[in-house]
Amino acid sequence: MYVKRNHNGELIAVSKQPGQDFNEQIADDAPELVHFIQGEKSVEQLALEQTDQTMARVLEDVVNLLVEQGVIRFTDLPEAAQNKLLTRRELRGKRQGVYLLDDGDQLHL
Repeated sequence: MYVKRNHNGELIAVSKQPGQDFNEQIADDAPELVHFIQGEKSVEQLALEQTDQTMARVLEDVVNLLVEQGVIRFTDLPEAAQNKLLTRRELRGKRQGVYLLDDGDQLHL
């Protein structure tokens, strides 16, 4: 990304292409660029992004319920969806340590 800065060195604009006043290139994942882009999002957009995480968990729970009740089989899901669900299950398991705590996330395969 190419950035434009004000006289204090703060980012004030971003461009994918070099151009007039956009001659400094920085990494796409540079912390100051991420912060700038986050600051440009509307309140509604930020709120929607925050609900995305909880919505993903709701969908996981719905899939789990449908599998438990025999409405669908886990293998009926596309392979990409299966892989994502299994990865998230594994990550939650690691986060919980030695499985001493159970939050009811048992995905029956």
